[in-house]
Amino acid sequence: MVIAVGVAGCVAGDPAPTSPTQVQAPGAARQVGPAEFAAAVTEPGRVTVNVHVPFEGDIAGTDLSIPFDQITAQAYRLPPDRTTGLAIYCRSGPMSATAASTLQDLGYTDVIELRGGMRAWQADGRALIGI
Repeated sequence: MVIAVGVAGCVAGDPAPTSPTQVQAPGAARQVGPAEFAAAVTEPGRVTVNVHVPFEGDIAGTDLSIPFDQITAQAYRLPPDRTTGLAIYCRSGPMSATAASTLQDLGYTDVIELRGGMRAWQADGRALIGI
């Protein structure tokens, strides 16, 4: 979740123009591009989850496949320590956005999401496996 905040300065005379600044809400998933996601997948202890249905391939290093709409029902498959880093993705973004919100509701505090999903991954010249 990203929150837009207006920032204004107080100066004698004309007020400073406002400009939106993005602030990440605590516990919200952080969206990253393919290069940063690839690095995150290799981080020791981070669990990578494909939340897309139906199956359309995996990113190498994926630890789990849990459908985006089954996160709560299959939470027992996730790390019990809610501070464990999670990296999630789907095909194009909407399913992982739903999953990220659910994970936040479950108390996970370190979630990254592949912006643009597997489509962005492939557009960056990266392969999927299992297809």
